[in-house]
Amino acid sequence: MDKGRLEAFSDGVLAILITIMVLDLRTPAGPSLSALRPLGVVFLSYLLSFAYLAIYWNNHHHMLQTCVEVDGAMLWANMHLLFWLSLVPWATSWLGASRFAPVPTAVYGAVLLMAAIAYLLLQRTIIAAQGPHSLLKKAVGDDWKGKVSPLLYLAAIALAFAAPRLSAALYALVAALWLAPDPRIENALRERRGQRAAARRDA
Repeated sequence: MDKGRLEAFSDGVLAILITIMVLDLRTPAGPSLSALRPLGVVFLSYLLSFAYLAIYWNNHHHMLQTCVEVDGAMLWANMHLLFWLSLVPWATSWLGASRFAPVPTAVYGAVLLMAAIAYLLLQRTIIAAQGPHSLLKKAVGDDWKGKVSPLLYLAAIALAFAAPRLSAALYALVAALWLAPDPRIENALRERRGQRAAARRDA
């Protein structure tokens, strides 16, 4: 199956999720700047979740660049990822409305943790389908960020019941790790294009 339908569907879902989140931002109660103050926590939770969805969209796009086509296992692994991402607006709304209360903060982290696990499963499904010379496997290497992130989520979930603001800071830290440009897949694709061009010249 051509990967275009999977990409288009995933892009549409992520766009809808961002729209749902922004619609949850309420109009200030008055016309003054002071009316924005009660909405500060809500906006911060929105900003954090927007960053996460943007990171997933970006990395998902780069990961699928290594594919020519997709199979049934990839489709279901992708749906699994989208399921957990679909819970981000709900968890974000609860987090902001509760002003980072312990249980909503922990639940928010649990959603992020499950989304991270789902992304790793999709990554491994693609690598398995590509075989021993998988371009994606070569590109991601040891994937230290993918291994560290779930551990930070677990720490943040545990901290949520004692220091929820510190827990939120750990969520922001994980997002910051992934916001940094990661050229691994781009470099692997560029190297493959160079090898193919060299092979054509030598033919």
